[in-house]
Amino acid sequence: MKTYDSEAIRNIALCGHGHTGKTSLASALLFSAGAANRLGSVDKGTTITDFDEDEIARKFSISASVAFCEWKGTKVNLIDTPGYLEFIHEAKLGLRVADAMLLVVDAVAGVEAQTEKVFKFAEEFELPVLVVVNKLDRERASFARAMQSIASRLGRAAVAVQLPIGGEAAYGGLVDLLKLKAYQFAADGSGKMEEGEVPSELKEQVESQRESLMEMVAESDDALLEGFLEEGALSEEQLKSGLKQAVGARKLFPVLVCSALRNQGSQPLLDALVQWAPAPNERGPARGRHPSSGEPRQRQVAASEPVSFFVWKTTVDPFSGKISLFKVYSGKVQSDHSYDNQTKEHAERLGAIAVLQGKQITAAAELKAGDLGAVAKLRDTATGDTFSDKSDPIVYPPVVFKKPSISYALHPKSRGDEDKLSNAMQRLQEEDAMLFFDRDPVTNELLVSGAGSQHIDVVVGKLKRKFGVEVTLSPPKVPYRETIRRKAEAQGRYKRQTGGRGQYGDCWVRMEPLPRGSEFEFAEEIFGGSIPRNYLPAIEKGIQEARMKGYLTGYPVVDFRAVVYDGSYHDVDSSEMAFKIAGSLAFKACMEKCEPVLLEPIMTVEVTAPEENMGDVLGNLTSRRGRMLGMENTDGNSVIKAHAPMSEMLTYAPDLNSITGGRGSFSMEFDHYAEVPAHIAQKIIEASPKRHEAEEK
Repeated sequence: MKTYDSEAIRNIALCGHGHTGKTSLASALLFSAGAANRLGSVDKGTTITDFDEDEIARKFSISASVAFCEWKGTKVNLIDTPGYLEFIHEAKLGLRVADAMLLVVDAVAGVEAQTEKVFKFAEEFELPVLVVVNKLDRERASFARAMQSIASRLGRAAVAVQLPIGGEAAYGGLVDLLKLKAYQFAADGSGKMEEGEVPSELKEQVESQRESLMEMVAESDDALLEGFLEEGALSEEQLKSGLKQAVGARKLFPVLVCSALRNQGSQPLLDALVQWAPAPNERGPARGRHPSSGEPRQRQVAASEPVSFFVWKTTVDPFSGKISLFKVYSGKVQSDHSYDNQTKEHAERLGAIAVLQGKQITAAAELKAGDLGAVAKLRDTATGDTFSDKSDPIVYPPVVFKKPSISYALHPKSRGDEDKLSNAMQRLQEEDAMLFFDRDPVTNELLVSGAGSQHIDVVVGKLKRKFGVEVTLSPPKVPYRETIRRKAEAQGRYKRQTGGRGQYGDCWVRMEPLPRGSEFEFAEEIFGGSIPRNYLPAIEKGIQEARMKGYLTGYPVVDFRAVVYDGSYHDVDSSEMAFKIAGSLAFKACMEKCEPVLLEPIMTVEVTAPEENMGDVLGNLTSRRGRMLGMENTDGNSVIKAHAPMSEMLTYAPDLNSITGGRGSFSMEFDHYAEVPAHIAQKIIEASPKRHEAEEK
């Protein structure tokens, strides 16, 4: 495998809404550059970057994948990312190591919900953006309408550098506004093109668009603007260099055209990526921190610097095992060398490093700064880890995601699969940054949390196909709690005589409410030795066990203090068991007098949605017993913070998607417990015996 210097590398993430043709475009670019011997098809399941069984069956990307080609002496690493909401976190992982984003827009639909999200991801990572309008051969495709959509959503910095020749079924070429040349493409998918003069019917439009492009490039640089105002124009060289500088500084987002399905426009697009997208060393130093002190550190992206590389993704291959995908930020990474994992604070030996062409692994002797690679079977390495030189350590920041808000309870179909399920879940978590498994300590349910129902459905499919574990899903139980409103006291007396030594335990217990979050306290006020002190722990244990079984519904009783203040014992018949039972009897007797109530978990919810949807979003949250805490506006979106009961939020995701057209998102985390309104609590209490009966069956 050839080794490339930093200046001869381009790392491009293909992003956009689902079904805009990102994977087809990657296939066209790879085929036109000679990296693939045929033009891959999503419908036929033959693309290089969608190779997972689920992706082939569903006909859309689920995970970010990597492929590469060489174009005019430059290595172009393509990161093909998913475009659907439930897998959009994979796009963010890919953008973390990209040096530019190629934003794919559908010529029929224009800018869609996830287009805006990935554009904001690029802004977060300060990435240059090139835009390509795809599917110009489709019925109702319109470059003009797509440009209006792009300008309204991305701003006036999005400027056309190519114009299509023809439209819909008649689309067959483009005009390059910099070269003032036309290119006609074969319709057979071969990618063959012929250069010619600008069609006469387009000359007026081309001149007008070139003038607009020239003005935008001039505005991006003071020196160019001064020359433009004096001369009235920019030279071709000034236009090219000015455009590259403006793209790198995120002052302009050039818009190109293509039809990926018919492989029309891929060669000029490759030219544009090589010419205008920055090389890794052109984006400034890589920034991190010292692993011990936390002080800011940086590395120049150069092969001469101390080695450092970052693991941005992990996959599990059925043959090669765990594969760690990494980006080299500085120095050279070589096969069969040991490097220090600064995140885990120990060294690991790398076997054969490689580059990925979809699922195909090609060995590489070394990879220089800026390049993307992979290595198999790193034992203790996970996504987000940094390796660097021991004498000059650095740690790069990982991509951090909020814990997903969609959870389901997992139930293995076979009891014998419980151990297999635990191992399988650990393996899947290594692959998926938005997948979480946890056991609820109150309900004792095994919960799987993900980005949405489709995401969880894919996980269930993988459990069966890869690990042979079949599971069923159900909505998670809400971990209600019980508590008391008033102070009360009662006696717990246990006496049993069956011949010979009997059982005797007697205690008086006072129970009183505590503030929310206090859980449980136990105290004693025994005077005069009415109960020997060695029996007090047994009384506490009896109360503890009884409170965990609940009184109203079977959920634990919390936020109260139990005080043992009197009682009696028998020299012969008293025992720890007798006082444990007496403690539980005293607890139940007190609960009858303490006005027990049901508590529910209240979540802090943060909803981000377009401003025009705020009325409907607020109305929906109010209907879910939400209580607004505040609202702020950011970049055309509104962010609402509210408190809402967990029970009302379990089905929130589909409603939010429907209200906002997929443009909204939310996160939530536990905040506190609060009383359930009486009419709702009564329904829960009435249903609880049925729930227990069902569990016993």
